[in-house]
Amino acid sequence: MKRANIRQLLTAVLLLLTGTSMVTAQDNAYTNGQNEQIIKSQQAFREKRFGIFIHWGLYSMVGQGEWVMQNQNISYQEYPKLAQAFYPANFDAAEWVRSFKQAGAKYICITTRHHDGFSLFDTDASDYNVVDATPFGRDIIGELAEECRKEGIALHFYYSTLDWGRADYPRGRTGRGTGRGPQEDPENYFNFMKSQLTELLTKYGDVGCIWFDGHWDHDEDTVDWTRDSVYRYWHYDEIYPLIHNLQSGCLIGNNHHLDPFEGENIQIFERDVPGQNTAGWHEGGISDLPLETCQTMNRSWGYRITDNNYKSFHALIKYLVSTAGRDANLLLNVGPQPDGSLPEAALERLSQMGEWLQTNGETIYGTRATLVKPQPWGVVTHKENKMWLHIFPDELASAQTEGKIYIPYTTDRKIKSAKVFSSSAPLKFKQYKEGIFVFLPKGVETQNIPDYIVELTFNK
Repeated sequence: MKRANIRQLLTAVLLLLTGTSMVTAQDNAYTNGQNEQIIKSQQAFREKRFGIFIHWGLYSMVGQGEWVMQNQNISYQEYPKLAQAFYPANFDAAEWVRSFKQAGAKYICITTRHHDGFSLFDTDASDYNVVDATPFGRDIIGELAEECRKEGIALHFYYSTLDWGRADYPRGRTGRGTGRGPQEDPENYFNFMKSQLTELLTKYGDVGCIWFDGHWDHDEDTVDWTRDSVYRYWHYDEIYPLIHNLQSGCLIGNNHHLDPFEGENIQIFERDVPGQNTAGWHEGGISDLPLETCQTMNRSWGYRITDNNYKSFHALIKYLVSTAGRDANLLLNVGPQPDGSLPEAALERLSQMGEWLQTNGETIYGTRATLVKPQPWGVVTHKENKMWLHIFPDELASAQTEGKIYIPYTTDRKIKSAKVFSSSAPLKFKQYKEGIFVFLPKGVETQNIPDYIVELTFNK
C-alpha cells in the first residue's frame, strides 16, 4: 500500500469521528428524510432536468460493455492486469465538460467505481485505482471535478455497492464465476466503502449526489428480507448518515428498483420513464421525491465496440421531453472509448440536442409536470403562469384528435393566449370548467420534428 499508513490512519480517525456523531447526524438528516440543505438541493436538482451519465473504466479496453468481467467469468486475478495497459491518452476533462455543457446538460454523473472494483480516483483504501495501478497515473475524478467547477456543472458520483473482485464483498447472484475463493468478513468491505465515500466527499469539493448501484445483487437471496433488515444489511443506516454528515446538501439516490428507503433523496428509474416498466425491473411505485430516469444513447452503458445502435436525435428529444413530462430528469449515458475520447456518434447527437435546447429549453428547464398526466398525443410541462403542450407528431394521428387536442386541466385561471412556441403564431382554444381544447393547424402530424410545442399563458 502506498504512502498510506498516515493517510489511512487519518481516514480511519475521520470515520470514527463521524461515527461518534452518527445519532445526531441521523436525527438531523432523517427527520422525514429531509433537512434544509437537502430540500434546496432537491429543488436545484429538479430544475436541471438533463444530465449526462458516464460509464468508463478498464472494461472500455475490452469493448464488450461494463459487465464483461461477469459475462465472461474473468478471473479476479486476471482482470486487474488490464490496468497495466490503461493509458487513455486522449482523455481531456475540459473537452468532455464543454461538450456536455454545449449539449444542454446541467450535471454529470460518473462511475467512480463500478462492479469490477476499479476506482477512477486516487484512493488510499486500495491500490486498485487509476493513479496507482495504471501507467496513466492521473486522477480522472479530480480533473473532471475541477473542470465542472470552472463550467458551473454539478458533479454526481456513481458508486457500486457490489464488487466482483473482493473476497469480502457479501456474495450475491453476480460475480460467481470470478474465482474469489471463500467468503471473507463483510464488515471489512463495508468499512472499505465508508473509507472511499469519505474520500469522495472530502477531496473533490461539492458533490451533488451519491448514486448507488448494486443493491439488486441480492434480489434472489433465499432470506425473507424485510425493508428494515435489508436496510441494515447494506449498512445504509450507517452509510447514509455518513454522507449527509460530510456534505449536508449531498443527495442520495439508489438504483435498487424499489420504493425509496429512509435517507434517500431522489428516486431512480433505470431504462424507463416513471410510470412505465418496459424493462421489467421496477418493483416500486412513484414517490414524491425528485425523479430521475437513466437511459443509454445506444444499447450499452460502457463502451461496446459492436454497438452502433444509437437512438436518433428525434428519439432522444422525445425521450427527454417524455421524461420531463413525467416530472423527472433524464440522465443520458455516454460510454467513452478506451483512449478517453467520446464516440463521434454520441457527440453528433449531443450537439443536436444542445441546439434544440437552446431554442426550446424554456419548456424543459425549471418546469414541473404535476398538473396534467401524459396524454395520448404527448405530455405537458408548466412553470408559473405558462403551460407547454408537447405534442409528438408521430403519436398525434393515432390519438384521433380531429384537429384539436384536449387538456384535462381544470382551473379558475383564465387562458390569456395560446400560440405555437416556435413561431408565436396564435392558436384558437376553448376553455371549459372540465378542461381545455386547443385547435391545431393542419399537417402537424406529418411534420418532421420530434416535438410540436404549444404555449398556453394564463392570467396571473
